[in-house]
Order: sequence, then C-alpha cells, then structure tokens
Amino acid sequence: MKLFQRRALPTVDAEAVLADARKLIGRQVEQPARRAFLQRTLTLGGLSLLTGCSISDDPSVDAALTRISRLNDTAQGWLFNPKQLAPTYPESMITRPFPFNAYYGEEDVREVDEASYKLEVTGMVADKRRWTLPELRAMAQTDQVTRHICVEGWSAIGKWGGVPFADFLRRVGADTTAKYVGFKCADDYYTSIDMPTALHPQTLLALTYDGQPLPPKYGFPMKLRMPTKLGYKNPKHILAIFVSNTYSGGYWEDQGYNWFGGS
Repeated sequence: MKLFQRRALPTVDAEAVLADARKLIGRQVEQPARRAFLQRTLTLGGLSLLTGCSISDDPSVDAALTRISRLNDTAQGWLFNPKQLAPTYPESMITRPFPFNAYYGEEDVREVDEASYKLEVTGMVADKRRWTLPELRAMAQTDQVTRHICVEGWSAIGKWGGVPFADFLRRVGADTTAKYVGFKCADDYYTSIDMPTALHPQTLLALTYDGQPLPPKYGFPMKLRMPTKLGYKNPKHILAIFVSNTYSGGYWEDQGYNWFGGS
C-alpha cells in the first residue's frame, strides 16, 4: 500500500502567509465561526495540517508562522472572558477510565515522594516559602466536573478537586498585574499561562481526582486544571510556580504549539 507523503513548500511566500493570517484575525472578531476556526487552526501545527505539507523546511516560512502564532496568542487573549465559565457536567458523565496522556508512556510516570515534597513559589510574590501538601490540603477546597480537550482531537470528562488557583496566588501575595505564571514539573515538563487565566474562577490547583488523592498517572502531587485551555496547557507533577513579566514559553509551545492554547 502506498503511504501518503507530505510535500515540502519550497516556494511559499512567508509574508503572504502572514498577511492572510492578519486578514483572518481581523474578520474573526465579528464572526464567531471564524473565531472558533482561528483558535483551533491558526498555529504552526494547524497551518501545516491545513496545507497537508511540511512547513519546517523553509526557515522564512517557519519564522512567519511563528509570528502568526504570536498574533494568534494576542487575539485569543483579547477575546478571553475571565468571567465566562466552561461547561460543567454531572458525575454520571465522567469518562471511566479517564485517559492517560503525556509525552511519554504510562510506564514512565514520575513518582514524587509525598513526605519530602515542597512546592516552590518564586518571582513576583510576597511569600516565597515552600508549601507542603498538608498545608495545601488545609486551604479551602472546591471541585469541578469539566471536559479535558486534547489537541490530538479527543476529549474526556473528569472530576478534579483542589485549591482555586486565584486563592493560592492571593495567599502568597502574587502581583496579579504580572503577565505570566510559569510551572516547572517533576517530569521535566514546563509551561506558562497568562495571568487572567490564572485568576479564572475555574482554574484549579488540583490535588484530587474523582474524590481521591491525585494518582501519579494524573499528576501527583498536583496538576493545574484549566477547563478553558487545551490539555497540553494543564501541567502535572508541579514542583515550582513562578510569577513573572518575562515570557518563558513551554515544552510544546517551544516546538510550535500555540502558547495561549484556549479550548
């Protein structure tokens, strides 16, 4: 059987690609269908999918598409409503078993020692002390049944419980006028998010899954659960949180994924 092969684009006009993307961004503010289309496809990977071709072979195209992705981030940030809630679901709709997903196999899930664990908090915060799990569990908790949407095209509904992230940021005296909140994880994953998403009422420093301590395959000792973001923006096995005005990218974002990552 003959396999489909992607074609290279040696003659693509990078500036023309960028100009077309700007036109899309201009239109999508007025047309919800185009807005949804833009949010899901105007990224490096999305444009590659639309063309059916490899775009990484042409440095000028790669640079132009990186600029498009940054424009996409700006557009999504402008459109983001920090008060609009993602849908919630009854527990009867929870996906069982909830899928495992990471850039490695389940057999390579990181094991973090609970007794010695301490969460590091740095950057533009007043209280830079380390937090133990008992201290985090002593804070007011909430839970949510929301849908996890993966960039690979699947979704699943799960129940997460933990500390509203906005409460935690205020507790540590974070400067909420800062642009970014970043995360470093035990599995070498890293990412960063915008401050409005960090303060969203459904953004959760998740410590439990389905009423039980967060299992290692779902991110023990904690993950950031954001139903307003695609799955790759939800870091697991968090070791450190930092507040900053300096853009720090992310594991997948540095490989071409859209940084804002709204779902």
